[in-house]
Amino acid sequence: MKQHLACMTVLVGSLVGAEPVSVKTETFDRDPGWEGHNNHIIPKNVLMVKQDFGFSPTNFAGKGAGELGGRIQRSTTPAYYAKEIPVKTLNDSFSASGSFALTKSEGGAGVFFGFFNSNQPGGSGRPIGSLGLDFDFEGKGGRLATRLITNTNKSCGTFITPYLPGKFRPTPIKNDGTRYHWTLSYEPQGAQGRGQFTFTMRSDTHTFEDYGALPPASETEAQARFPNTKKFVIELPAGYKEEGATFDRFGALNMMKSGGAVMMYFDDVTFLEQDEDFTQDPGWTASGNRTTYEDHEVVGAHNFGFSEKTQHAGGTKPGEVGGGLWRSGDYGYYADRVGTLNLDQRLEAKGKVKLVTAGPDSDMHIGWFSSATKDKSPDEAGNFVGIHVGGPTRIGHYFLPQFASATGTKGKVDSGPVLTPGKLFAWSLVYDPAANHGMGEIHVTLGSATATLQLKPGQKQQGATLDRFGLFTSQAGGQMVKIFLDDVSYTTAR
Repeated sequence: MKQHLACMTVLVGSLVGAEPVSVKTETFDRDPGWEGHNNHIIPKNVLMVKQDFGFSPTNFAGKGAGELGGRIQRSTTPAYYAKEIPVKTLNDSFSASGSFALTKSEGGAGVFFGFFNSNQPGGSGRPIGSLGLDFDFEGKGGRLATRLITNTNKSCGTFITPYLPGKFRPTPIKNDGTRYHWTLSYEPQGAQGRGQFTFTMRSDTHTFEDYGALPPASETEAQARFPNTKKFVIELPAGYKEEGATFDRFGALNMMKSGGAVMMYFDDVTFLEQDEDFTQDPGWTASGNRTTYEDHEVVGAHNFGFSEKTQHAGGTKPGEVGGGLWRSGDYGYYADRVGTLNLDQRLEAKGKVKLVTAGPDSDMHIGWFSSATKDKSPDEAGNFVGIHVGGPTRIGHYFLPQFASATGTKGKVDSGPVLTPGKLFAWSLVYDPAANHGMGEIHVTLGSATATLQLKPGQKQQGATLDRFGLFTSQAGGQMVKIFLDDVSYTTAR
């Protein structure tokens, strides 16, 4: 029978003068009584979500009456209206085409249209396992990118309309009913067998865009995108086809982060050699597309800690720690009080982990840190030894060693194990102060993959005060990681 708390095992400090430490094991079969700080935030303003899209007798996007569309709102809860299709993968050739029109847009709205997997956990921002059109909107119009996202949440693609992050973010997709025509095709043997997809877009009326006087970089970007450029070819990076993507639906899906709504329509579509002009209701599969509800999973509303009834991360019975950690809002943590540890002591941790879902631009941390600072995350403020879960969109979410000394010096590695959404992993972390010629190093394993961070001369001497072990958020601005841990062992002071 599983015990709530395992026995303590005494470990002698690796260096002369180091204090003895113990390893504590927590199985979370009941509430461990860890300390929470901003880990359950009640939204000040609950977002009302109204989804009202599907077959529509209107005529905005196509040649005649009847189309797919309506009010589509961005929310962490997936909603779609789509055709169930024979399963396609990145080893198959397939294509689609159609037209769309936008009649009204709000800030923070987002829509996906194309091929996707119906098993969406929600909260991922963009759909995991998808290939198609990614729209995001402001009140004056929209932007468009075309992207492939693998089953492991790696992403590649290009903006169709101009975009320079933080510098040049126009919204040239008009919200006055202008019609746009597009094609999308995927060839598995393109790009020397790595796979590639091709996208084209045109409009009978939107053939010129005047952005006014622009800086040189913005002018170059504008000239390289629609409407000046109408064809885009995207080559898959090496390994993406092997990572795989599985598509069993074709149609419209909301982007899965809380936000605004758009009135949008699609018509005259062709996909997998099937034509659909929506002259009558095609009876496609509907999921959450006609409903109204309160969305409490809004930006910055952390909701993580002891989870009594879930069992994502394994274990023989329910109970684990984790939940939704936003890379936005107030700094929060959920952690055990472990006495006072430092960089002269050997630190060890291990357990099981599952990343349920994660949006782009999202991350979190696991490990030992100081509870002294309550308004700034330890990866920035200092006093942290542990694991960073995060990474660029093209990768997904790395599981990497990281530290920040008492003086704020930071250490990290650039690549290593990748935490695949929906997959259970065993993990471990060892900080050895005697390794690396006595300068110290952090070694992390995730499944069979590893990464090692070696401290540089003088960094260990900067010290770190570590009195908590657990999970904490970062504050750079971004989306949500939903992650769970179970059967965790970790070093504590005696």
